[in-house]
Amino acid sequence: MTQHFAPSRRNVLRLTAMAPLALGGGLMGGLARSAFAQIATATDYKALVGIFLFGGNDGNNLLIPLDVSAFADYQKGRGRLALDRGSLQAINPTNTQGRPFALHPAMGALASLFETGQCAAVANVGPLAQPTTRAQWQGNSVQLPPNLFSHSDQQSQWQAGSSDSSVRLGWGGRVADQVASLNGTQNVATAVAVNGRSSFQQGATVSPFQVASSGNFGYDSYDSTSKDALSVGFSEMINTARPHLFESAWNETIKRGITTQQVFQEALNQSKPLTTTFPGSGLGDQLRTVARLIAARASFGVKRQVYFCSLGGFDTHGEDQLGDQFELLGIVSEAMASFYRATVELGVAQQVTAFTMSDFGRDFPANGSGGSDHGWGSHHMVVGGAVKGKQLYGTFPTLRVDGPDDTSGGRWIPTTSTEQYASAFANWFGVTGSALSDVFPTMSKFPAGSLPIF
Repeated sequence: MTQHFAPSRRNVLRLTAMAPLALGGGLMGGLARSAFAQIATATDYKALVGIFLFGGNDGNNLLIPLDVSAFADYQKGRGRLALDRGSLQAINPTNTQGRPFALHPAMGALASLFETGQCAAVANVGPLAQPTTRAQWQGNSVQLPPNLFSHSDQQSQWQAGSSDSSVRLGWGGRVADQVASLNGTQNVATAVAVNGRSSFQQGATVSPFQVASSGNFGYDSYDSTSKDALSVGFSEMINTARPHLFESAWNETIKRGITTQQVFQEALNQSKPLTTTFPGSGLGDQLRTVARLIAARASFGVKRQVYFCSLGGFDTHGEDQLGDQFELLGIVSEAMASFYRATVELGVAQQVTAFTMSDFGRDFPANGSGGSDHGWGSHHMVVGGAVKGKQLYGTFPTLRVDGPDDTSGGRWIPTTSTEQYASAFANWFGVTGSALSDVFPTMSKFPAGSLPIF
């Protein structure tokens, strides 16, 4: 007699909700072969770890100039958002002709990595349709990214690595497409999302497999050999022949998701535990899980991996911005520094690069509520042993409202495009020549080319 059961609605939803994620990033996306991959072999391992700061981080308080005139402009223009000079984490880039800078007071861990050469800063990056000046902006004589200052649109453009609406896949996914053939036939771990799925990792043939920040998977409560009511009932559901095409496909999706989970779990079980201590934050948990998965790379048989992590809360319009940003940037700094130490422990510091992305920067003056509103260009951090650290890449803006880098109201016009930023990572990853042009079809609009971060 067939055993039936009545599991809780929560458990059923928890199991079934993971199905499309497991399919997209697991066996369907992973086993598909990239017909246009240009890289035939690789003996090394490399991983890209993108960290998205959702809400639009106020880069004006992330990276601050310390020379007398520029710091005076900073204090005057920021008003109540200006930070005390004595609280800042001073850094000394080697490529700014002696011009000193500082990071936010909560970013001491990244400031230390900067000074020892494993961290770099990138100034004034953002989506551009083409290089743009203030005069062109004012004269409306240049093509601009659509829907500027919109959270959803700018997030999409950052994750696509282009403001061209015809570029619909994520740049991390397009890079993964190019290198997927290096990972063999069991390519289940080319793209892994550790805090929700993103368009960043969506390629033509590669899609992300989602892992919880705890390192757990969506089917942990299911055991096909168990006699508990949930497992028995779930087995009955997915193994019953379904005449409807959609129902049948859904069952197969769930089965492949379970198989993929087992691959991940077995790989983690075989990897050596980490001794590196991570902060007890959401981003710390995410990056700890990434480090554990990198430790299991031999079990996966992968040569190239693209990871996605994220942290929210950066939409700081209100008077609590200074406090909120202190907490948030402290989380970013401590988590990224711990992650770098973990890559040293694993012996892959030269082979793993972590970097930040965000919707946009924010306007320079404080708004009426004491926070800041949506802007455009912003500053970002890059960490890794292969990075040409202790340098500031890009062009730092003039910190004056209605100055040469301002649209109006202190919203900086990016001087480095997302294409130039993203293509630097792709190039280091091994995507070069015509393959790089395939990944970034709008790159030719920016004659300066990729940033020389590596």
